[in-house]
Formats: sequence, C-alpha cells, structure tokens
Amino acid sequence: MELQSALEERVVQAVRDAKDELIGLTAELVACDTTARLPGDPARDEERLQRLLAARLEALGAEADVWEPEPTGAGDRFVPAGLDFVGRPQLAAGLPGSGGGRSILLNGHIDAVDVQPREQWLSDPFVLTERDGYLFGRGANDMKGGVAGLVIALEALHRQGVRLAGDVIFCTVTDEESSGAGGRAAVAHGVTADAGIAAEATDFDAWVSCRGTVTPTITVAGRAGHAEMPQPDWRDGGAVNAIEKLVAVINGMGALREEWKARPDHVHPLLAPGDIVPTIVHGGTWMVTIPASCAVTADIMYLPRHVDAEGTGKAVEAEVIDRLNKAVAGDPWFAEHPLQFAWSDDVVPAEMPADHPLVTCALNCAAALGHRGEPAGLNSWHDAATFTRAGTPTFSFGPDGIDTAHAVNERVSVGGLVDFSAAIALAVMRWCGVTS
Repeated sequence: MELQSALEERVVQAVRDAKDELIGLTAELVACDTTARLPGDPARDEERLQRLLAARLEALGAEADVWEPEPTGAGDRFVPAGLDFVGRPQLAAGLPGSGGGRSILLNGHIDAVDVQPREQWLSDPFVLTERDGYLFGRGANDMKGGVAGLVIALEALHRQGVRLAGDVIFCTVTDEESSGAGGRAAVAHGVTADAGIAAEATDFDAWVSCRGTVTPTITVAGRAGHAEMPQPDWRDGGAVNAIEKLVAVINGMGALREEWKARPDHVHPLLAPGDIVPTIVHGGTWMVTIPASCAVTADIMYLPRHVDAEGTGKAVEAEVIDRLNKAVAGDPWFAEHPLQFAWSDDVVPAEMPADHPLVTCALNCAAALGHRGEPAGLNSWHDAATFTRAGTPTFSFGPDGIDTAHAVNERVSVGGLVDFSAAIALAVMRWCGVTS
C-alpha cells in the first residue's frame, strides 16, 4: 500500500512534525489521575482531562459537549449499583463536514487502572518519561497515548487546510476499565456515526469482535461449629464446613470450562471459547471455627453469539446456574441449603464484519506507513462493542500491543504512536472524503 496523493504525504509529514506536541499532550493526559473507580469512590481528574481535550477540539472549530450523565438508578443490569458521574463528565465534540461524506466516530476512554505496586515503577507513573524510544506512564499504552494521537491527527488535518465532506465525532468516556458505563451513557446521549474507531493498543490490528462478561458471586451455606471438636452428622445438628462444600462448585466450574472448549457453539474464528474463572473467595471468620458460609466470585466470558434477543447475557447466566446446581446435586446438604447466586453488571460483547469498509480503510492506511495489521478479536472487552450494538459499527485500532497495559512501567513506543496518529489522519480523509 502507498500514500494516494501529495495531500496525504503532506498530512503524514504534518503529524510527524507534531511529534513533540503528541508527546506533550500524552504527558498532560497521563498527569491527570483518572484511576478507574468503583461506586462511592471520589472524583479525580476526569473533568480536568475532558476540559483539556474539549479546548483543543474547540480550537479546531468543534462544538464540544461536556456533560455529567444522570445515574441510571437501581435495577440496571448493565451499570454497577450506586455508580454516578459527579465530577466525571463525558465528552462529545463534533467537527462538521461540508456535506455528502460519511461520518466517523473517534473514541477513547480516559480512565486507567491503578498504579500498584507503585514502588516497582522506574519513574513516577503520573509523569510521562521517555526512555529508549518509549513513553512510560500509567495510561500511556491504555489508552491516553491513543487519545492524544486522535487529537493530533485532527489538528494536522486542520493545519493542512483539509476540508472533510463527512462529520467527525470525537468522544471520550469514563469507566471503560470497570463497567463500560461511560460508553453506554454516550450512546444514550445520542453519540452516533456511520462507523467508528476506538484507539486501543492493538499493534495496528483491527479488533472487530470481543467477548463479554457476567460476574456471579456464589454463596455456599455451612453451619458454624468448633473446628477442634468432633462433630455429629449435619442432620443431627453438626457443623458443616462451607469451604469444603465449595469444592464441588469449583469443580463444576472446571467441568463447564472444559465442555465449552469443545462445544461447537463456542468456536469462533477470532475469539477464544467462553470461559469461567474463579477469581475471589471469601470464607470463614476465625481460625478454629468451622465456616458458616463461603462465597466465590467468578469471571465468566461469553461470545457475541450467546447474547440473547434482549441484548443481554441472561442465557449464559441461566446455563451457569443450571450446571452448578447439578454439580452439587449429589450432596443432600444442598437440597436444603441451595446455592445462592448474585450477579453484578452485564458487559455485553459485539462484533462487526471483518471486511467492513472502515476496517479495510484503516488497515490500508497503516500498511501505507509500514504496519501490516489484520482483522482480529479481543478476548476481553472494549467500548467499541457498546457503539457497535447501538448501531455505529466500531472496532479498536491503535499502536503497539497491550502487553504492558495494566502493568508496572506501562509504555508505548514513540514511533508507533506517531504512525498511529498519521494513520488516523489518513483514515479520516479517506472515509469522510475531502472537498476542494
């Protein structure tokens, strides 16, 4: 693949000339503490970061909308209970085209995971540091570097006097790392386009599909008693060790995982089969007391094909409940003390055609700069799924890979970030169209 015109050559050079600005903007974003939050956590620097981005986009002529969504209230299976957006606004900024072209969504999330263990970082995680051609800092890879690349791409187009036919919608959201609530709020606010790109670190692949997640906490009942005293049968009032009873549940999870690996409905060309992984266990209160209860939380990943007609993972939940109940059915204790299931929010997967024109466009633009990516899948989840399900087919596309995302000494390469920004500028031109 090659650049298609002298204008494209000038735009690519303009992005490369803006390398220091790209690094500088990434540093400003990294300096904002937007650590992913749980319900009840205080606001951090989310508003400062969004206002910073809004100001850059307004300087290009965009109309920026910075808003705090209303809480969804109790009973929303897609958003954690008690989550609010006070001090944590979303941003949507529209750059209108001259008309007649296709619109494009450029999306990113501004939250980043915590920096622990902080003492293992070689430099301050909130101070972007350049070493050996890489930029180090929390969010540099996932995905503040990508967000900065989107902005610099638009600024380069503006400086070169490029007049787009189609509209550009720039949207940055909160809460991708925890629940996807920010993306859902953006969709509810009316953010839409003909197609979109999310700036995750994909090593220039196009993540066109992803898995979703439902998360149960399963509580096993026991009966307390002195751990150092012989106990009668439970039917005669004896103690029952809830931790020991949990073993059948864990074994049931393992059996279901192995079944999913072999089942035809769990075969996907770009994704791993669904999975169920126990991740948290709580049980017992005292070292010499037989535990009266034990709870296990599991991370359950499911494929797009298992989303039900209502757009939920309820069918997956029902299968898991049925299988784990069967796993303990041979123990008469559970007939009188059944498993208790509590489900957190449902993070719903999606996929779009691997040969979608914007996918092909973005991959061709990267190839023109020496990066040959291909359609791929994300075995985790990303905000692109929310926009896709809402009618804006969206995939993730960005520099480097995610090998240092969420890790100590997170990094992104300078060269990769510059080329990503240039590829976005090219993709916007080719997708939206350019008028004279």
